Amino acid sequence: MGVGGNFWDLLKPHARTEGFDFLRNKRVAVDLSFWIVQHETAIKASVRSPHLRLTFFRTITLFAKFGAFPVFVIDGTPSPLKSKARIARFFRLSGIDTHDLPRVEDRISVDRNSKFAKCVKECVELLELFGVPVLEAKGEAEALCAELNRKGFVDACITADSDAFLFGAKCVIKSFHPNSKEPLECYFMSDIEAALGLKRKHLIAISLLVGNDHDLNGMQGVGLDTAVRFVQDYTEDDILNKLHVIGKEDNTSLQGGQSSDTNSRKDREEKEKKKQENWRLRVCNKIAMEPNFPSSELIQMYLCDNHSYFSDDDLILSWESPKTEILIDFLVFHLRWEPSYIRQRLLPMLSTIFLREMANNPIQTLLYDQYEFDSILREKIRYGHPFYVVKWKRAIPVLDNVVYEGYSEGLGTGPEDAIDVDEPVDLTDEFDSPKIHIQEGCSFLLTDENMDLVQAAYPEQTAKFLQEKEVKRQKTPTTTPPSEASGKSDSLKAKGAQLSITEFYRATKTQQQTAETTDLPNEGEETSTEKRKASSSSTLSKSVRRRLLFD
Repeated sequence: MGVGGNFWDLLKPHARTEGFDFLRNKRVAVDLSFWIVQHETAIKASVRSPHLRLTFFRTITLFAKFGAFPVFVIDGTPSPLKSKARIARFFRLSGIDTHDLPRVEDRISVDRNSKFAKCVKECVELLELFGVPVLEAKGEAEALCAELNRKGFVDACITADSDAFLFGAKCVIKSFHPNSKEPLECYFMSDIEAALGLKRKHLIAISLLVGNDHDLNGMQGVGLDTAVRFVQDYTEDDILNKLHVIGKEDNTSLQGGQSSDTNSRKDREEKEKKKQENWRLRVCNKIAMEPNFPSSELIQMYLCDNHSYFSDDDLILSWESPKTEILIDFLVFHLRWEPSYIRQRLLPMLSTIFLREMANNPIQTLLYDQYEFDSILREKIRYGHPFYVVKWKRAIPVLDNVVYEGYSEGLGTGPEDAIDVDEPVDLTDEFDSPKIHIQEGCSFLLTDENMDLVQAAYPEQTAKFLQEKEVKRQKTPTTTPPSEASGKSDSLKAKGAQLSITEFYRATKTQQQTAETTDLPNEGEETSTEKRKASSSSTLSKSVRRRLLFD
């Protein structure tokens, strides 16, 4: 998608991999069509409404895990050039002769097929229930994403369409993989300029030469390496004008991009210079032989400054609270998910929004009108990134003392729905579901939260946790001498000696005797024996427990 000739391979060496906090508290424009198209190749098995599933989980991930403020952009009416390119691509893949295609001058405009339009409509309805802004572009969604980025309304764009650089994007996130240390693959226009000497108009010239979404063929006989080398000989202000000159004038009068003074150079330098001039003239020959090159309509489209139906002064981006109950009904209808399952998966996003509101205007006291902040349980490192594990207490008592993980069968669809996802494209990875902790008749939820956000929302509780952590650290001895009761076995371990087979595989009876003599667990923790008793005492299935907690 975007510029032809494996353009992304040219930019790949200059990409940055960014961590979880890169998008925190930043606005990001998302090309929604890119997500919907991606699910067709990412999900191999037959599943119900994969476009809705993908949009649901990725939106929660952007909010909860990355802390971003997403703005979704959808395509408008495709340009006549894009419509012709789609027809040509379809005929080419079908093996049909393309000589009888309608001309661009006929102003043919073909809307997307009804199935794709239905997917877009359903995703927009889902996003509006999430409370996130959705904008419609006049033409291409990546064009409006780039415009928002260029004008400072958003900090980055999420799209795999390299045309975004041609429309003026400054930061493009090509892909993100939530379950990794550096999940974001980012491309900055400033890095491309510094490394390759290519600016926006240079990239437009390259797309004209090698092809793009609006002109699949480009210049015959000109590849990406040749195009890059050619445009680098000219400044950004001169390159597009130079293409116009080359396309209109006789190729015998063409000159290179640099003047040469061979009188003062050696023969070898003169030959090399002549070789470069001949190469440049051969490229110019190919350009001059192409009729109607370059396309003024394409250049105007890429340089256009308004790809929306609103003015800059009228644009107000706002994020509202999700319409939770209507959202649950929507997903029950389209995806056949249980309401309790949907509530559980929504909780990370709801807790993030709640903590933001508490940090800015602490009016509400209950998360999801059911859970109150109890304490910070501990710190947690996941994929090299630190989180606070926050304990939320529910006032309504529950049945039994039990600790169990959240429902996590499949990928958000329940045990009956199995899917296969390509490794390079992590599209349906769910956000970690909250753990459920039930103790002494009280129900608790354990969620992973950003440390700075918890600090801003609950500064006193955070200070108390850090103080207790420091006291505990000071009480913990740096080195523990071996106990006399451990005898020879412990002394051998301290010296790094090899253990005997009986010491390495200790008998079960010995382990039970040792466990009986150990200290009592800390407050809020349970022994393994207690957990087994709790688990055995509860005959309820996971789905039933989840319904009792979230319904």
